[in-house]
Amino acid sequence: MKAILTGKQMRDADAYTIKKMGVPSLVLMERAALAVMEVLEEEKIDLTRSLIVCGSGNNGGDGLAIARLLHLKGYEPEVWYIGNTEHASEENKTQYQIAENYGISVRNTFVEKEYSVIIDAVFGTGLKREVEGHYREAIDTLNICNGTKVSIDIPSGVSDTTGNIWGTAFRADITVCLAYEKIGAVLYPGTEYAGRRIVKDIGIKANKISGAESVYTYEKKDLPGLLPKRRPDSNKGNFGKVLMITGCSGMAGASYLSAKAAYCAGAGLVQIYTDETNRMILQQLLPEAIITTYTEFDKIKLKELFDWADVISIGSGLGISETAEKILTYAMQYAKSPCVIDGDGLNILAEEMTLLEHKKNVILTPHMKEMSRLQQYSVQELKENGIQYLREFVEDYPVVCAMKDARTMVASDDGGIYINTTGNESMAKAGSGDVLAGIITGLLAQGLSRRNACETGVFLHGLCGDQAKKQKGSYSVLASDLIDALGEVLKGVENEDL
Repeated sequence: MKAILTGKQMRDADAYTIKKMGVPSLVLMERAALAVMEVLEEEKIDLTRSLIVCGSGNNGGDGLAIARLLHLKGYEPEVWYIGNTEHASEENKTQYQIAENYGISVRNTFVEKEYSVIIDAVFGTGLKREVEGHYREAIDTLNICNGTKVSIDIPSGVSDTTGNIWGTAFRADITVCLAYEKIGAVLYPGTEYAGRRIVKDIGIKANKISGAESVYTYEKKDLPGLLPKRRPDSNKGNFGKVLMITGCSGMAGASYLSAKAAYCAGAGLVQIYTDETNRMILQQLLPEAIITTYTEFDKIKLKELFDWADVISIGSGLGISETAEKILTYAMQYAKSPCVIDGDGLNILAEEMTLLEHKKNVILTPHMKEMSRLQQYSVQELKENGIQYLREFVEDYPVVCAMKDARTMVASDDGGIYINTTGNESMAKAGSGDVLAGIITGLLAQGLSRRNACETGVFLHGLCGDQAKKQKGSYSVLASDLIDALGEVLKGVENEDL
């Protein structure tokens, strides 16, 4: 697990390092400059014609220090200083003077020429206003220039908290993240401007400040520790009995995908409760599953199934008929086992949110439109302030919620925000959400907590998408390919081949 910080958290960590640990600010600035130099050299970037664009804050001070390091290595860097020297930070003023002492070219106008690399050191974190005037003109000019583009910490113009763009933003090929990744460079659209993110340690530890690990993500190396263990003397009963209430007439595919995903995630036994018309096709597609069907609402049968199941998944392809509404309502009122609610189950739930108020064993997996119905915010509002609104939701309802998007987020009232960084555009296909619901349910059946099952399921689901894209490219991946990839990913964990 690794923390992802807001700009404020990073500044707090920086201040702690300076004031409490006694590391001078200029020393940290030198470390930052050295870290960027390491990346420039490791990436074998042509440094012969370098332009460093500096603002008047400490990000600009980092840029001025980089210019000096380039100069000392025998290069002839040029500095375009677009900040206000009268309002410059003390560290920035110091670095400016040092650069002049070394005879480095520092000017306040742009000279149009071919640069091999352009380094963005204009704003860094903390920007809270639209980029206007000569700053906007400068960034727009840089974006049409050739050469490799590198940002320090976060591209100038990207909100460090939301990833939104403040009018315009520098489009980097590489962003050197100092100490930690910043939330704005991870979330869309900011991540598109950040390019490839490379984290470099500069001696700042965020765990010394309150709330610094409130937003986090996982890496591949974390996966073995996230998955449930499987003993060699186990039987199917050790890995949970799953009830999938899925698939109205004509939606057998949703039942198949979610149930097979639960099995492939490790569940011991899966029973599908579905519309009678789906029986034959599901028996042929997934003979490993128990198939139980309905033609109308049957609370006696439902109670029997609830008593049998260790975990319940409800909603994938369920439809929004009167029967579906009755099934979901009954499940919310009487099911004692943990419930994963997806798809149409969420759409039904949106009409009767009181069902959630005292239900403490629920996982919700809404995409942005479904979340909009649940929370009464527009999709655009959710995209612009996803972390804030997701936090509000789990404070109002005692659930674990995975808000699905290009960067899926998971939250509950007893933890921080997990941001998933696996997955890709190939997964934007019908049935992908059914697979995710099945994976989460399968992990939950094996004893993981709601939160751990949800986070790990989302992480795995994205890894499956990445694996499937390698095999089939961006266009041709199907939801069923994600299930095939799940086996490969989990096999890799067992073989220690991550």
